[in-house]
Amino acid sequence: MMRSERPLCIALVAGEASGDTLGAGLIKALRQRFPNARFIGIGGPRMQAAGLVSQVPMERLSVMGLVEVLGRLRELLRIRRELVDYLTKQQPDVFIGIDAPDFTLGVERRLRDAGIATVHYVSPSVWAWREKRVHGIKQSTDLMLTLFPFEEAVYEQHGVAVRCVGHTLADEIPLQPDRAAARARLGMAADARVLALLPGSRNGELRKLGQLFLQTAHWCLQREPGLQFVLPCANPERRAQMEQIIADSDLNLPLRLLDGQAHEALAACDAVLIASGTATLEAMLFKRPMVVAYRMAGLTFKILSKLVKVDYVALPNLLAGREVAPEFLQDAATPEAMGAALLQRLQPTDTREQVMADYLRLHQMLRRDADQAAADAVTELLSERGRL
Repeated sequence: MMRSERPLCIALVAGEASGDTLGAGLIKALRQRFPNARFIGIGGPRMQAAGLVSQVPMERLSVMGLVEVLGRLRELLRIRRELVDYLTKQQPDVFIGIDAPDFTLGVERRLRDAGIATVHYVSPSVWAWREKRVHGIKQSTDLMLTLFPFEEAVYEQHGVAVRCVGHTLADEIPLQPDRAAARARLGMAADARVLALLPGSRNGELRKLGQLFLQTAHWCLQREPGLQFVLPCANPERRAQMEQIIADSDLNLPLRLLDGQAHEALAACDAVLIASGTATLEAMLFKRPMVVAYRMAGLTFKILSKLVKVDYVALPNLLAGREVAPEFLQDAATPEAMGAALLQRLQPTDTREQVMADYLRLHQMLRRDADQAAADAVTELLSERGRL
């Protein structure tokens, strides 16, 4: 049977919530072009809702840190081995690894060696540390899709085919979010002073940051008694975990847990305390003043501190090229320091207005119709490989 006589088979793997969002948008855009295509691999609820048949729960791939992964290494290697065997037998027309480079690049390398076209969607931070990884990426992937314009140069220098597609969230989130409408949907008063707490969507992040964020909220409340707090939970498991953390904290806070609704929380709040990661990009797109925090295993932090060659870790700061959101990492992340920074960001100042203007400019830069741009790039690769 000729390849063109059967539906396309497109394999995708995402390892966490942000990748699930990107993958779902890409699947929808590809389905517009190829209505009969089959989508297989590993993904979360959004990718599955878009039509992906997932081989294992995506959360099994979600591990933070260098040291932390060691406890799960045997399982991750087994999942990767079984996935490669499965996809080698299925012979998809293209494989797309979405972020999670320690997992997906290994899959890409093996499938590419088996003659399958490969795409990597979301550049690893090669511009921040271990730039020599580009050589391995060149051997693993036929096409790199980046989210941010500044990432393209590194790959072009090393002869890796690259396309900047922007970020799907920049297309999805309005340039001027409607705070009043978000508050109405959440049942909040229009004149309430609201801080959002986003300590992360993974088990390990909540263990490291959940209690700390509650303590910071309490510090702020002691100085601003009228404050209210919202904390969106990524899924029922994270909600149960957060409820236990709240019970253990013995703090009485005017805190409301939300089921999902992170975008509603960001649109409704006046400022946000947030874990470093993709969520900081979302806060930037919602034009919300933020304070960024992160903690990890001590050994992981020591290793990364010696390897990282950039001045910032938060995406808004990296995109702006300067600090537009204060960062508190590891031992610097204390309730007092973060609380003071949060309260400062509630004040109407010229600096706050400048930051909001910077966020708007960055938002406009990232608006590139990312889902369609990524689908265009994948379609071109399929055509070049004679799969259409």
